[in-house]
Amino acid sequence: MSNDRHVPVMLQRCLDMLAPALERPGAVVVDCTLGLGGHSEALLKRFPEVRLVALDRDKEALRLSGERLAPYGDRATLVHAVYDELPEVLDRLGIPRVDGVLFDLGVSSMQLDEADRGFAYAQDAPLDMRMDQSTGIGAAEVLNTYPAGELVRILRAYGEEKQAKRIVSAIVREREKEPFTTSARLVELIRDALPQAAKRTGGNPAKRTFQALRIEVNHELDSVERAIPAAVRALAVGGRIAVLSYQSLEDRIVKQVFAAGAATTAPPGLPVVPEKYQPRLKLLTRGAELPTEEEVAENRRAAPARLRGVERIREDVL
Repeated sequence: MSNDRHVPVMLQRCLDMLAPALERPGAVVVDCTLGLGGHSEALLKRFPEVRLVALDRDKEALRLSGERLAPYGDRATLVHAVYDELPEVLDRLGIPRVDGVLFDLGVSSMQLDEADRGFAYAQDAPLDMRMDQSTGIGAAEVLNTYPAGELVRILRAYGEEKQAKRIVSAIVREREKEPFTTSARLVELIRDALPQAAKRTGGNPAKRTFQALRIEVNHELDSVERAIPAAVRALAVGGRIAVLSYQSLEDRIVKQVFAAGAATTAPPGLPVVPEKYQPRLKLLTRGAELPTEEEVAENRRAAPARLRGVERIREDVL
C-alpha cells in the first residue's frame, strides 16, 4: 500500500482554504467524498476541535476509512450515502448548519486500484463500475441493453468522445454476437474502431468511453448538480466549500453554481443594491486552481485536478 493511492490531492491547499471556517469553536465539516479517508484524517488532525461528518456510497471505502479514523472516536461520523443526500444526512444527525464542506469528485483511488471493480481500462476486469455495488446496474448492462442512440448520447455528453458513432456501431455489432462482460474486450474494440489519427492523442483511446460509462452508471453529474447547491444551502455564514473536480463537465457545474451565488441578482440601474439582491457567496479562487508541478510529479492522479472554493458571506433573504 505504499503507492500513490493514499496521497490526497491538493491536500494542503484544501486545508488552508477551509481553515478560517474550521478554526471557529464547535465547527462541523462535511467530507462529501470520504474515499480512503486521507482528506478526512488530515482535517481531524489539523483542526483538533472540529466534528467531521463523512459520506461515501461505497461500503468498502467506509469500512477501510472507519478503521483509519477509529482513533478519533466520536469526532467522526461516517455515513453510507451519495453526496447529494447531504440535506437528509444533516437532518437525521440534527445538524442545522455546517462550517466547511469538501468534495473530492470522481472515482476514488481505491476503486481504480481494485482490479475486480472494472473502472480501469489498463487491466481486464468485469465491467461493473458501480461505486455502490449494492444497487443499480453495472456498465456491462448499459453496453448490452441501451439503444444505440442513447449510447452515442452518453459517449458524447459524458466522455466528450468525438468518435462516439463509430465506437457505438462497433459495440452494437459485437454485442449481438456475444454480450460484453469484461473491460479488455471493450478496450480492444475501441482501439480497432478508432481511426489512426484519433489514437495518437490524449492517452489511452478507451479513456473517454470508460469515463462516460462510469458517469452514466453512477449518475455522477446529476448528483453533482444537486449536491453543490445543497452544500451551499447547508453552509453557515462564514462557512467555506472546497471542490476538487477531475474533468471539465463536473468543473463546469461547480463554476456555474459558485458564479451564480457570487453575483448580484439586482435589476440593472438600481442606485443602491438592496440586501436581498446582494451576492451570497465570495469566490476564494480566481478561476480554478491547478496542482503544482511538484505535486503532479509525486502523485500522477493529481494531474487533471481543478480546485474551486467559496465562502458564504450572507444568509439567503426570502
